[in-house]
Amino acid sequence: MKAVEILERLVAMPTASSESNLPLIRWVAERLSAAGWASRVFEYSDERGVTKANLVAHPAGCGDLDHLDRMELGFICHTDTVPARKEWTDAHRLIERDGHLLGLGACDVKGALACFLAAAVAGVDRGVGLILTAEEEIGCKGMEELLKALPELRMKAALVSEPTSLRAGVAGKGYGLARVTVEGREAHSAFPQQGVSAIYAAARLIARLERELAQDASVSEDLLFDPPWTTWNIGTIAGGSAKNIIPGECSFLVEWRALPGERAGAVAERLKGVVADFGQRTPEVRVAVEVLRDEAGFGRVELDGRGVLEARLAGLLDGTPVGISFGSEASRVAGIADEVMVVGPGDMRTAHSDRERVPMEELEKWTAVLGELLCGAS
Repeated sequence: MKAVEILERLVAMPTASSESNLPLIRWVAERLSAAGWASRVFEYSDERGVTKANLVAHPAGCGDLDHLDRMELGFICHTDTVPARKEWTDAHRLIERDGHLLGLGACDVKGALACFLAAAVAGVDRGVGLILTAEEEIGCKGMEELLKALPELRMKAALVSEPTSLRAGVAGKGYGLARVTVEGREAHSAFPQQGVSAIYAAARLIARLERELAQDASVSEDLLFDPPWTTWNIGTIAGGSAKNIIPGECSFLVEWRALPGERAGAVAERLKGVVADFGQRTPEVRVAVEVLRDEAGFGRVELDGRGVLEARLAGLLDGTPVGISFGSEASRVAGIADEVMVVGPGDMRTAHSDRERVPMEELEKWTAVLGELLCGAS
């Protein structure tokens, strides 16, 4: 089957993070078996009791996963997607339009998986492996489960599939998330002097965070990224209980995407410092920060100017290497691989929407590139 035909089958299988991905995992295992690959499926239950699965596969003849501590080249794809909007009624039907293929997961990242399966024929290098995971879209939970199940897993090079328009992502920003809570004092809104508005205080704190963290953004730059600095965002805010009550509590979520050169925990420390100073200057309210996620990025691995995998792909891919600002499993894999790269067909700017698409030309090219890599991993 060609990559387009495989992608049509993959898109037709609903694998939103809230659903089981086991049917897709089993279908892939069957197809790999027909191509002479051996697979092992790792099932687990998510927090709602839904069965999820990860898969590790390698060319037959490598033993029962006994090469995991010396994998030459690992290809990593997540299998889950974001949920489709209700209005997107044909999300699971692959549609060709103007040289692109539209469908949920077409570029993030079922297109990359389709290319791999089209290229994974008998006779490939024994040093390669395929890793499929669940629940990447909600915090890389599947990868975390797999690393717990296979603590011996190591690889020289890891190629993490994400839509980069086939440009080599040689570094990636980290990801952080924190909840800031402001507590005031409730009162009837007819007598505001008896209360302290947590929403008003939160608004002043948000304005200060915007001002001070925006200034902080210019401290360091890395031109691999767009934008080339650590970014911040306040994405949600909630507070108050009724229109005629002075709000006693307000909370908001702060996220950041830190440059890979940032010291672990440094960005969270800056956030905590601004919030603590605000609390000291505003004693009529109480403020607190709860760090929910603080994940490091991954940096460029250089050997004589560039990594081994980067050097191999230099003659196969167009464009200069880039840094990626969105989250991926590369941050988890960086701890078990000598070199990590993120690359795949499609543009992330179309993902997570009913505009999601992948260029047919990029599918064909990536299938050919993978054929080259699979036959010469070592």
